[in-house]
Amino acid sequence: MILTPDNYYSPEANREYLSVSQYKDFCGCYGYPGCEAAAMAKISGEWQEDVTTALLIGSYVDSYFEGTLDQFKVMHPEIFTQKGMLRSEYKHAELMIARAEQDPMFMRYMSGQKQVIMTGEIAGALFKIKIDSYHPGLCIVDLKTVQSVTKGYYVADLGKVDFMTYWGYDLQLAAYQEIVWQNTGQRLRVFVDAITKERHPVPMLIEIRQNRLNEALETIRFNIPRILRIKNGEQEPERCGHCDYCHDTEVIRGPIYSDMIDLEV
Repeated sequence: MILTPDNYYSPEANREYLSVSQYKDFCGCYGYPGCEAAAMAKISGEWQEDVTTALLIGSYVDSYFEGTLDQFKVMHPEIFTQKGMLRSEYKHAELMIARAEQDPMFMRYMSGQKQVIMTGEIAGALFKIKIDSYHPGLCIVDLKTVQSVTKGYYVADLGKVDFMTYWGYDLQLAAYQEIVWQNTGQRLRVFVDAITKERHPVPMLIEIRQNRLNEALETIRFNIPRILRIKNGEQEPERCGHCDYCHDTEVIRGPIYSDMIDLEV
């Protein structure tokens, strides 16, 4: 299947190709657990995740830098009040964009080729990527809207980790670097161009060290064989029991004792 901007997110493309977002649907990251059953339900079209305000704010900023903000506004009338004014959350997104545009280096790194699609193979899986800002022969840049670049997130057995580790952005960019290398023979430097959602937004350019990318890629390679067996119908997906999909579809099979409840932390 040849991928285009029109079919990149189609059910057919998601069945044929693995992507970082689909990988995280299956395996999760520190920031949220994966659910194999929910991942398969999304691929089949049986279930869709709720579109949250936080997700829409990120998409608003993304679409501005893609040059598709007008289309985004048409597709999402819910971002406007009944009087046709932007809701306050998206006015703040405009503030984030304006702050980013004030920083010459932020804008220079966002000035590459936009939304570049590439495909390759990782651990036997056809893999697709879509790069926010691609500078051929120089670097790969991913745009992120984040709560804060300095906030630490607690992870059991690790302690505090940064936002990129917590939300699996190192996994995403490791896959991007690998697929670009497969297509070009060049292993490029990888950057996150971040703008915060704080009252006074902060822009920051962050490079991910190569050893961290190497470790993330090995994690992806380790997990892909099981994902492929599930996608191919060779293995039953497991339910996590905690996600929205599991809540929507859980069926009581009988009583349990109170000390058998799987407590969330």
